[in-house]
Amino acid sequence: MIRELKKIRPSLIGTIATLVLIPLFIHLGMWQYNKAIIKQRLQDQYEMSAKQRDVALPSYFKNLQDLRYKNVLVQGEYLVQYQILLDNQVEGEVAGYHVITPLRLRDRNQIILVDRGWVPALDNHSDLPVVETPTGEQNVSGQIWVPSQKFYTLKSDDSSSEKWKTLWQNMDMKTYAKAVPFDVVPVVLRMSPENTGGFVRNWIRPDDRIQTHLSYAYQWFGFAVATLGIYIFVSLRRGKASSSKASS
Repeated sequence: MIRELKKIRPSLIGTIATLVLIPLFIHLGMWQYNKAIIKQRLQDQYEMSAKQRDVALPSYFKNLQDLRYKNVLVQGEYLVQYQILLDNQVEGEVAGYHVITPLRLRDRNQIILVDRGWVPALDNHSDLPVVETPTGEQNVSGQIWVPSQKFYTLKSDDSSSEKWKTLWQNMDMKTYAKAVPFDVVPVVLRMSPENTGGFVRNWIRPDDRIQTHLSYAYQWFGFAVATLGIYIFVSLRRGKASSSKASS
């Protein structure tokens, strides 16, 4: 083994490439692996919350992550004039929207956004579908969804103009709160599939694509191992070739 190691003659370019690529592949692998771990933790939280009964909506929202996936029951009336459609939502490979309707809470001077589910887009995407909304006081049960604050928007979802903007690219809670004359609860309620007054509600589980992330992680780790193997193999061949020339 020692004699074989002595025959290794790495090239400068190969060494530099190996020193760059192996840490890069390991970093990408850990990135995918950590994404899978985070999703698994969220799934554990999801399953724990699913076993609990509906509770009243909290009065304070200091730690939103602790409220994620909690089952809550609220009462109030829908405010259709501030309803929005969340664009780029796919159900069974069909493009559509999520219908987000604000509910003015009965027991407090606040509104909570209710995701009532998915509706398909029309053939002409510039035309928006007309959706029905129940009137009068409603009892709405569902799971708390904490929208991400990290998203890319092609143009601003500024709804502060006189004409209400119905179509939104992202669930931008801060922009929405500025656009309406109400105090907005900083979470969204994803309506339960058993609740009336909604649409298609096949909510994605947190563990969706965990296996995909793990597969990507193993591929990146494999690239790191393969890079090291190629580096050693090529260096050995260079060493043997050099030894053959020297002996001849």
